[in-house]
Amino acid sequence: MSQSSFVKGTIILTIATLTSKVLGSVFRIPLQNIAGDEVLGIFNLVYPVYMVALILSVAGLPLAISKLISEARAKEDNSSIRDIYLAASILAVLFGIVSFTLIFSYSNEIANMLGGESTRLALIIVASTLLFAPYMAIYRGYFQGFEEMKQTAISQVIEQFVRAVLIIGIAYFLVQQNYTDEKIAGGIMVGSVVGVLVALLFLRISYKRSSLQITPSDTFSLKRFIKSCKKILSISIPIAVGSITMALFNAVDSFTVSYALRSIGISTDAVNYWFGIYSRGLTLVQIATVFATSIVLPIVPLISSKLAKKDIKGTRLIIERTHEMTHIISWPVATGLLALTLPLNLALFTNLEGSTMLAIIGFSSIFTSLTLIGTGVLQGINLAKTAASIIIGGVFLKIVTNILFIKLFGLDGAAISTLLVYFIIFIANTIVIWKNIKISVFQMNKIKVILASILVGILIGLPSWMINFSEWNRLLALFYIFIASLLGVAIYLSVLLLLKVIDTNSIKELLTKSIGKGEF
Repeated sequence: MSQSSFVKGTIILTIATLTSKVLGSVFRIPLQNIAGDEVLGIFNLVYPVYMVALILSVAGLPLAISKLISEARAKEDNSSIRDIYLAASILAVLFGIVSFTLIFSYSNEIANMLGGESTRLALIIVASTLLFAPYMAIYRGYFQGFEEMKQTAISQVIEQFVRAVLIIGIAYFLVQQNYTDEKIAGGIMVGSVVGVLVALLFLRISYKRSSLQITPSDTFSLKRFIKSCKKILSISIPIAVGSITMALFNAVDSFTVSYALRSIGISTDAVNYWFGIYSRGLTLVQIATVFATSIVLPIVPLISSKLAKKDIKGTRLIIERTHEMTHIISWPVATGLLALTLPLNLALFTNLEGSTMLAIIGFSSIFTSLTLIGTGVLQGINLAKTAASIIIGGVFLKIVTNILFIKLFGLDGAAISTLLVYFIIFIANTIVIWKNIKISVFQMNKIKVILASILVGILIGLPSWMINFSEWNRLLALFYIFIASLLGVAIYLSVLLLLKVIDTNSIKELLTKSIGKGEF
C-alpha cells in the first residue's frame, strides 16, 4: 500500500471513530429525556461492567494482531499472518463465551453490588453481546494490520448508528407502553446486541470479498496455535488493561458510587436515580473526549512503526504534535463545560440537579483526554505493561477516593475523585514518556493555550453565573449555549492567532505537510 493510501485510511478511521464516539455518547441525552434519570442510571451502572468484560474478553487482540500482522508483512511472512489470524479468532470466541458465562452465572451478585435487582435484566441482555463482539474485533484488527482502515471505520459507524437508533426507539416505545424502569433498561440493551451483529456481518462480508485472505500452505497445528497464542497474549494483555481506562474507571464508579451512596443513607431504590444524575457528567465527558479516544487508535501503530525503524526523532515529533493538538482542542472544551454548566444541565437534562458535580467532572475532561493520549503513547513505545501498572494504581486510588470523598461531599465527591485521579495518571504518564523519548513537556504554546482557554472560560462564564437559569426554559438555555459557544470559539481563535500559537496556514499545513509526510 502506498503512503498516501495509508494516510488517507488513517484519516478515514479517525473521522469514523470520532463519528461513532459521538453517536455512542450523544444518545444518552435523548435517552434521559425520554426515560428519565433512573433508566439512565441503570444503563450507566451496567454498561461499564459490560465494557470492561468486553475489552478483557478480546484482551487487546485487535491492536495486538494489527501490530503483529504489520510486522509479519514487513518480513513477507504470510504463514505467520495466517497463524495470528486463526489463533486470535479462536481466542476471541473462547474469551467471549467465558466472559458471558461468568456474568450470566453471577448476575445476581453483580446486580446487588450495582443498583440492586433492577439492574440484572439489563446486565444479562447486554452481556449476550460478548458472544459476538470479540469475533468482530478480530476482523477490525486484521484489516488494520493491512493498513485497510475503511472496513473498520464503516463498521464502527454502522454499529453505533444502529445501536443509538434502536436504543432511542425502544426506549420511546417501552415508555409509551408504561413498562417499568427495569424492563425499559433491559429492552434498550437489545440495541447494543443488534448493533454488534450488523457490524460483524458487514466485516465478515468485507473479509470474504477482499484480497487479503491468506491461502494456507500447510496445516494449522496445535503447536502453532499455542506458539501464536503466547505471542499474541504477551502483547495483548497489557494493551487490554491500558485500553480499558475509561471503561474501568466507569466500572469502579458503578460499584463504589452506589456503595458509598448507600453508606451515607441513600436507599437502594434511590441509588439508580442519583447515579443517573451523576451519569449526566459522565455523558458530557464521553462527548468531550471524543477527539482523544478517536486519535489513539491510529497513533499507536504509527508510533510503533517509527520505533521499529529506530526513528526516534519522528517518534518524538508524533507524540509532541499529538499532545499539542489535544491541548488545543481539549482545554477550551473543558473550560467551556465548566463555564456553561448551568445552561447545559437545563438544556440537555431538563433541570439543574447536580450542577456542581457536572461542573467539576466537565472540567476533568481535559485530564481524561490527556490520560487517554498518554496511555496510547506508552503502548506505542512498547511500554504497555507500564501503562497498565499506572492504570491499575489509578483504579485503587479511585476506589479509595470515591468512598472517602462521597462520604465527605456527597455526590460531588465522586466528581472530585475523577478530577484528582485523572490528573495524577496524566502526570505519571508524562513522566514515563519523557524519561524514554525526551519529549518537550513545558512548551510555551501549551501555556498560551491554557491561558487562552481560561480567559474564554471567564468571559463566557461570568454572565452564566449571574443568570438565574431556574426561571428559563430549555429552548432559551440552548440558544444561550449556542451564542456563548460561538463567541467563545471566536475569542479563543483570536487569542491563539494573537499569541501566534496558530496562523491562517496552520490547518492547511497540518493536512498537507504533516499528514502528507505520514508524521501524524
